[in-house]
Amino acid sequence: MRFLRGDHPSYDLTYDDVFMVPNHSSVTSRFGVDLATMDGTGTTIPIVVANMTAVAGRRMAETVARRGGIAVIPQDIPLDIVREVVQWVKARHLVFDTPITMAPHETVGEALNLLPKRAHGAVIVVESGRPIGVVTEADCHSVDRFTQLERVMSSDLVTIAHNTEPETAFRVLHEARRKLAPVVGPDGKLVGILTRTSALRSTIYAPAVDAHGQLRIAAAVGINGDVQQRAAQLIEAGADVLVVDTAHGHQQRMLDALQAIRSLDPAIPVCAGNVVSGEGVRDLVAAGATIVKVGVGPGAMCTTRMMTGVGRPQFSAVLECSTVAAELGAHVWADGGVRHPRDVALALAAGASNVMIGSWFAGTHESPADAQRSADGRLYKENFGMASARAVANRATDEDPLEAARKALYEEGISTSRMYLDPARAGVEDLIDDIVAGVRSACTYAGAASISELQANAVIGVQTASGYHEGRPLDSSW
Repeated sequence: MRFLRGDHPSYDLTYDDVFMVPNHSSVTSRFGVDLATMDGTGTTIPIVVANMTAVAGRRMAETVARRGGIAVIPQDIPLDIVREVVQWVKARHLVFDTPITMAPHETVGEALNLLPKRAHGAVIVVESGRPIGVVTEADCHSVDRFTQLERVMSSDLVTIAHNTEPETAFRVLHEARRKLAPVVGPDGKLVGILTRTSALRSTIYAPAVDAHGQLRIAAAVGINGDVQQRAAQLIEAGADVLVVDTAHGHQQRMLDALQAIRSLDPAIPVCAGNVVSGEGVRDLVAAGATIVKVGVGPGAMCTTRMMTGVGRPQFSAVLECSTVAAELGAHVWADGGVRHPRDVALALAAGASNVMIGSWFAGTHESPADAQRSADGRLYKENFGMASARAVANRATDEDPLEAARKALYEEGISTSRMYLDPARAGVEDLIDDIVAGVRSACTYAGAASISELQANAVIGVQTASGYHEGRPLDSSW
């Protein structure tokens, strides 16, 4: 990328401080843009779900990988659970979703507790493994919670055969005027669920898959304890990317951890961070990282800058770090600070190969937390930072009580915040649609048919706060 008029500001910039200038373009359609990344992670869209306990779980990992991204399982999850999650995700289908299943005698109250777990919003009622009905939230309105599902389910089913192509499945659902249908195998037993929108998405997105055609998933490891053993176990469990994570990545303990992991000669990418300087990138790459995670303080749950004064505006951090990484044959992930699709596009233009998203995805059906309802009736999920007292307590369960209490006393990061589910975009796929549409459009404006062309062609200008405000749409008249 280059700056408009060749001006390179002497001060650091956030995403809000910059804009992209349109170039001559021969890219005629957003669908003509290839968003596959080249950093070895196998992602076909440049989205990585951050390793936050309130965000990245099995449902998130499955759904995001099906659309081409990858999720990072947090480092404070017990190894046996990580192994189970990795195996579960890799066993998921590349097109249809995992259904919520219940028996005919189970109740409406039980169904209402499970419905918010999946964006497709349906429970498939099964008997002897075969679907016999579908229950949605609408079927449960004004019904006693102890009513059995067989009394409220819709039994007039349209089913999709397991080997039906997505285009055909979309047309079947469209012609039948159905939003979703159970997917059945040759024996008539339930193997999945497919919505009309999911079938459509499968014609647009390519899943992120490994050499065996299974969905990809990443796992994180901290820099304390026996890092080498933990890393070896995560690799053996089937993780496709290893993320070595700590808030201050440019420290000796991180370099020692990377060297220990590199001695394993891992055949998968190793990402490490976080840093915000070219010097940090050089040291982490020299120690064994193939990808460097960039960002200190821009995250929505992060109080580092307010507590310590430490950090750096994210656009400039990504720009400097990606420039140095390219010289070394490495890559960077932009971690934090993205709140709109434009921010993702600008992070990529600045040189990032992937963009990490955390809190933005916390308020979706797929995040691990249970949905709760506020006094005004809105659904929300609780989110918390990974340096908060809550997260520190989760990681310190095996520590001496005194030492754990000392760490909890010095928390950084918001312990709890409410992330409301947007009724119009309640699933992570809805947000991915917005992000990918914005990035693809940005590429067409820049005359770029790929991320590498975006990084080569992008012309970036610097704007005032009023310039940024001018670009914000209005939801009502002025």
